[in-house]
Amino acid sequence: MEWVLAEALLAQSRDPRVLLGGLCRGEASAERVETLRFLLQRLEDAGAGQGALPEAARELAAGYLVPLLHGRPGGPDLGPPRPRRRVLRAAAAALRSCARLAGSPPLAAPLAEDALRELWAGRTPGAEAALEILAAVAPCLRPHEDGALLERVVQAAVALALDADGPGRAEGAAALVTALGQTGGAALRAVWGALASSGAPSGLGRVGPELRLLSALAEKLLPEPGACDPGPDARRCGRFWRTVQAGLGCAEDALTRKRARYLLQRAVEVSAELGDGCTCGPQEGTGPSLFWWSEKKKDELLKFWENYVLIMETLEGNQIHVIKPVLPKLNNLFEYAVSEENGCWLFHPSWHLCIYKRMFESENKILTKEGVIHFLELYETMAIPFSLEFSEFIIGPLMDALSESSLYSRSTGQLIGSGSPLGLKLQKFLVTYVSLLPEEIKSNFLLKFLQKMRNRHWCAVPILFLSKALANVPRCKALGLEGLLALRDVIQCTMITHQILLRGAAQCFLLQTAMHLVDVEKVSLSDVSTFLTSLKQEESLGRGTALWTELCDWLRVNERCFRPASICGPDRLPETSLYVYVKKLVQEYVQAPAWETGESCFMPDWSEARQTALMILLAVDVEGMKTEYSEKRRTQNVLRIFLDPLLDALLKLGTNAYMPLLRTDRCLQLLVKLLHTCMLKGSSSQDDEVSALFQSAIISATESVSQFVLRRLTMHELQTVADLDRCHLYLTLLTELTNLHLKVGWKRGNSICRVLSPLKSASMRHLQETESGKEPALGDQIQRVVSMATLATVCEASALQPVPELDSLDAEPMDRFLSSFPFNQMLQKPRAKEQGQCAHPMESSRFFEESSSQGWGRVVAQYIRDQWVCLSFLLEKYHTLVPDTDGTVPEPLLPAIQMPAQTLRSALDTLSILPSEQVLPVLRCMKVLVPKLLISAESLCIESFDVAWNIISSLSNTQLTFWPNLKAFVQFVFDNKVLTIAAKIKSQAYFKIKEIMYKIIEMSAIKTGVFNTLISYCCQSWIVSDSKGSLSSAKNYSELVLEACIFGTVFRRDQRLIQDVQTFIENLGQDCAANVIMENTKREDYYVRICAVKFLCLLDASNASHKLFVEDIAMKLLDKDESVSKTRTRYYENSLQHRVKNRIWQTLLVLFPSFDQNFLNGIIDKIFHAGFTNNQASIKYFIEWIIILILHKFPQFLLKFWDCFSYGEEKLKTSICTFLSVLSHLGIIIQNIPNKTPLLKQALLIALQWCLSHNFSVRLYALVALKKVWDVYKAQGVEECNVWTTVIERSLSQAESMQGAGNAKKNWQRIQEHFFFAAFHPLEDYCLETIFYILPRLSGITEEEWIAVGKFASFTDIPCNTGSEWYFSQTPLRELNPGDWSQQDIGSNMGEAASQPEWVDVQKKIIPWRHEGPDADLGVEFQDRAARLGKSVNRLIVVASLIEKPTNLGGLCRTCEVFGAAALVLGSLQCVGDKQFQHLSVSAEQWLPLVEVKPAQLIDYLQLKKAEGYTIIGVEQTARSSDLAQYCFPEKSLLLLGNEREGIPANLMQHLDVCVEIPQQGVIRSLNVHVSGALLIWEYTRQQLLKREDPS
Repeated sequence: MEWVLAEALLAQSRDPRVLLGGLCRGEASAERVETLRFLLQRLEDAGAGQGALPEAARELAAGYLVPLLHGRPGGPDLGPPRPRRRVLRAAAAALRSCARLAGSPPLAAPLAEDALRELWAGRTPGAEAALEILAAVAPCLRPHEDGALLERVVQAAVALALDADGPGRAEGAAALVTALGQTGGAALRAVWGALASSGAPSGLGRVGPELRLLSALAEKLLPEPGACDPGPDARRCGRFWRTVQAGLGCAEDALTRKRARYLLQRAVEVSAELGDGCTCGPQEGTGPSLFWWSEKKKDELLKFWENYVLIMETLEGNQIHVIKPVLPKLNNLFEYAVSEENGCWLFHPSWHLCIYKRMFESENKILTKEGVIHFLELYETMAIPFSLEFSEFIIGPLMDALSESSLYSRSTGQLIGSGSPLGLKLQKFLVTYVSLLPEEIKSNFLLKFLQKMRNRHWCAVPILFLSKALANVPRCKALGLEGLLALRDVIQCTMITHQILLRGAAQCFLLQTAMHLVDVEKVSLSDVSTFLTSLKQEESLGRGTALWTELCDWLRVNERCFRPASICGPDRLPETSLYVYVKKLVQEYVQAPAWETGESCFMPDWSEARQTALMILLAVDVEGMKTEYSEKRRTQNVLRIFLDPLLDALLKLGTNAYMPLLRTDRCLQLLVKLLHTCMLKGSSSQDDEVSALFQSAIISATESVSQFVLRRLTMHELQTVADLDRCHLYLTLLTELTNLHLKVGWKRGNSICRVLSPLKSASMRHLQETESGKEPALGDQIQRVVSMATLATVCEASALQPVPELDSLDAEPMDRFLSSFPFNQMLQKPRAKEQGQCAHPMESSRFFEESSSQGWGRVVAQYIRDQWVCLSFLLEKYHTLVPDTDGTVPEPLLPAIQMPAQTLRSALDTLSILPSEQVLPVLRCMKVLVPKLLISAESLCIESFDVAWNIISSLSNTQLTFWPNLKAFVQFVFDNKVLTIAAKIKSQAYFKIKEIMYKIIEMSAIKTGVFNTLISYCCQSWIVSDSKGSLSSAKNYSELVLEACIFGTVFRRDQRLIQDVQTFIENLGQDCAANVIMENTKREDYYVRICAVKFLCLLDASNASHKLFVEDIAMKLLDKDESVSKTRTRYYENSLQHRVKNRIWQTLLVLFPSFDQNFLNGIIDKIFHAGFTNNQASIKYFIEWIIILILHKFPQFLLKFWDCFSYGEEKLKTSICTFLSVLSHLGIIIQNIPNKTPLLKQALLIALQWCLSHNFSVRLYALVALKKVWDVYKAQGVEECNVWTTVIERSLSQAESMQGAGNAKKNWQRIQEHFFFAAFHPLEDYCLETIFYILPRLSGITEEEWIAVGKFASFTDIPCNTGSEWYFSQTPLRELNPGDWSQQDIGSNMGEAASQPEWVDVQKKIIPWRHEGPDADLGVEFQDRAARLGKSVNRLIVVASLIEKPTNLGGLCRTCEVFGAAALVLGSLQCVGDKQFQHLSVSAEQWLPLVEVKPAQLIDYLQLKKAEGYTIIGVEQTARSSDLAQYCFPEKSLLLLGNEREGIPANLMQHLDVCVEIPQQGVIRSLNVHVSGALLIWEYTRQQLLKREDPS
């Protein structure tokens, strides 16, 4: 058509100038400019470059085309953006023809110079036009004359094309580079030079544009066989291969990865076609080649690259079931890549790492996990040569992937607490890899490994398993000081997690890592002690643990090997000696710091005291190891030598008033830390000689220390806000010394006892001093705070460990004083002028900070808190004197005690002002007050419930604040007296308590362990209060026990992972020091059920009150089961509904011994009804079990049991299997009945009837029951039913030899071997272990529902009243493995699939590219994206304008894209945004040209296409329609699809060339329009493919 148009124009006028001038007039429409382009190309093809044409071409270029491209004022209007793009491309093509027609002087060079200047100017519109001009004229530049200009153009174009920040210009620049490269010769060499010299890819954003250019120029950059001018050879360029690898492994978008695979495939194909050798070495200069080819190894190389590309293409699917069968080919790649002769790499390992990078960065975490595990297993299955790239990959992408916590989840079928498979493989891998590393590399690798752990945020689970893996690396001297510092930083990283057990375990493993890997000759003892101080002793490094012993042994063995310090010790011994180091450390610590000035200085940091105390005890224990089998006195002497400087200072405290303050602070801090470290839970204090010696030494200094504390606390020596820290230190020390004296044996008149009386008196005196009306001074206010804190400490010590001397020393005066003290009294903020009186200049600035509103508020809060500590002590002491209401005592001696309502109101006021971490003593006071006031002041008590609950519910889940406050809250709201009174009066308080109860249960779903606190306290208090056996309060709160019996949430994956890992750590036992040091809080959900079950087990069925309580619980459980069964929530295996029902029937089994016949009369129908309900297997077994037990204990219910078989089969369906299972245990049910014959006959008759059921499963259960009952019948020796013998024996014989389709015979064998029929004994297996562990395990319910019987024994909050026979199973059932007969065959082929070494054939998603490059023309319009991708595109147009449904349109879009249609015509392009369309199209609209033609415009559109040579084909059944099987499609075909309901309208039928119908064989008249269109599109494609294969 274009040629015909140009010829027609030239025929009208032979003067081209006239024609060109005429076309330049008027609007610059796309059609006009394209016509101009056709004409110029025709003139160019005709060689018309003489006469006036060159000058006309110059005028046209300068006067029309260049202004048109620039869009300059006065130039033609280009219209909307999309037609404008079409105009610009046509103008650029016309300009190229003008440059060729212009002759001499050349027009291309000046145009290129101008465009280049415009390009560097940076203006976006001008740059776009400049790129169009350069793309047009650059191919016309002369290689020799314009060589320099060509180089500049290429450099500019490549730079812009690779600029990821300028996508708009990058598109045009890429088109320019492609156009230059396609011309070949000098331009191609310039492009290749610019690409090859652009350096390594600076980021992922640059890789995509570069691969875009390379793939577009692939055919030019790779040599062609037989070419005269070989040109560039990208295969020999390392830069080329690094870019391809970056695209394969790191590119985020699929198109970039496709381009990289295409380049790799083309390079391999070209190498195979050329047949010559080719080598591209690594950029580093040594090592295996990035790419090489040898004709001798052609088959092996082709096989390697074929598998490689197959793996990379398969990974694009992100589907593990498709990818997993391909992974064995990855092992083959390693076999190909490693030489069998010398064990060296044949291929560069970076190729293999690209595959793993791709897997690690997948959005599918299952695929990521599979890739990580495959990489970790490499060294188990094959010998991998050392490669620096592997080390860098481990520290980079592998560790990044390992940071994902979800990868550490358990495998299917793996028991809880058995450890993460990935974590265990990581440990094995790291041990193997580090062992194989060369010694000169090992240190650097481990250091970088630790630095990687330090430099990123890690969750608790990944850092735990990484630490454990490092701890298992074989001992070697790999880490120096830098490594030790990195380990310390990693320990700091572990502190951010809230999972304390995981945090402590990680610290233990990191300490073991230090002992195994640190080269002691490169670190000093000072470095080691600093490192040890970073560990939390209360979480990991506890004295007496196995880890402590290991550390002591490590210090003993390496004592003389540590790097010495610059100065020797005082005994001229090298400081590598632990003894000398610690001795010097203590001496330097006790000495007063040189920088101390004056008495008003800040408290020193505790870290030095912690470090010194730790090293003292370590050194003493090390000495104890040395003298284990020799003289023990040396240990005592060493401890004395270490403590002498401290004891000397402590002994002078009481007499030397001029000892520097900082020195006293440091000495007392060290003393406190020594007491804490020595007394940690990990130590066995009873047999610990060191502890005894230490306590004896400290007691000798108690007199001096206590006198010093007395003076400091009572003599107005604490005057500043900073001194409050000292007050806390003194009171802490006083408490510790009191506990120490109590531990070794309290003696009358000891040093502590002698200071308590003056301490109390002085504190009360300071608090009684009245203010003279002046503004308070800072010193006076601080003294009041100190005095109140002192009294609070004395009260707390007395409450924790009552001692007669402590209570008798002026007890009554202090009690009267405290009871009369005005509680909630605020401390007025001191005057600001007091600031200037600070002795130290820094003190003034500190006062500004601490006495600000926030700082002084903390001081006041502590002051008020201490008041309530004292009041709590008084209330506990005098709780019997608390009246039921105010005013009962006319003149109270103890007002705060004898006016409870006023005190409770003050408590509520206090809760409104105190911070949450200070409210604990107020809650303890409320525990005493509320029971007294619940009747007389109920509204006030309810208000106290609400206020306290609001505080608890707003607290964060922190160990030090939330749990103590929650416990205190539960103790006062759910106090047994409160519960009893509230239930008795049944008023608002009763309902408020129940409301709070359900809120606590609801909170437990978020904060694990909350319900545990409640149920444990309530059950314990009920047991204690039930001395008379009445259960007075428990019976009114049976809902609490009910909820506890069925409690347990379905955890999210992350929560379940944390639970699994914590169980794994706990299972390590004493091998992990964290388990020894930290007490198990028993906050797991199953402990709630354990507590409830143990409580129920304590109840006595012979007690009427207990019996009523049990029956009430049982009724509520059955009602709960019924309500759960009726819920509309989806009920599936291991769902919450399944678990709740499972727990219900477990509890009913526990309660069964308490059921009597009268109670069962009322619930037997509900139990049988539950048997008819559709239940999961585990629930069915429990229901069947309890029915068996009921029928065995009360045979009179057998009549109701027989009635269960009388319903019609349609109503019973498969639920009858439950009762047939019960029937199979008839021998146990009737074992105590004398006359068994009638019952056996009845059972045989029922079993025979159900053997004829239509349902296969029912028949199997009936056959089992028949066989079991018949065996019992024969054992009885009854001869009355010999007439049945033949029928029964033949039925059973036929079952044994059944020959049927499927697995009928296998299922018959399996059901007989099933545990419930073969091994389970309902009476002998009745125990807690079977109910809560064995049966859940065998029935296939999730492991989270298995409660080991050891958990019941370890939960000591509730005592046990029965022997071990009720707890433990003694039958063979505990040895069986799980398995359900009906599901044995599920997954049987999976193991076979997993063990398959390499699959013969695998799924592969085709890549619809031909050999042409995927970017053959980067400058094409949107409608030519198919060509841009290099796909095979046909000439078929599909018109769907009449179709309305988005689903049909989306499916058609996908079909058209897959089969390469030229375009899809839609009635409206707005449908593309519809979600239903996108769901069906799966992004096909992005790669398929879409055209909008409204139904009203279809006639014009069809006429236009018919003029272009298209055959218009209607998909419709008509009188003259052609059969699809017989019709031959022309190449240029247009398919018109009809409307879903109306088909093709009559007015359009007249414009069709032919109608094609699809032959049908069925009854339905028509197919869905999408299906019809798909069939015709495929038939068209099939015919075109056949024509290409056979052109004849």
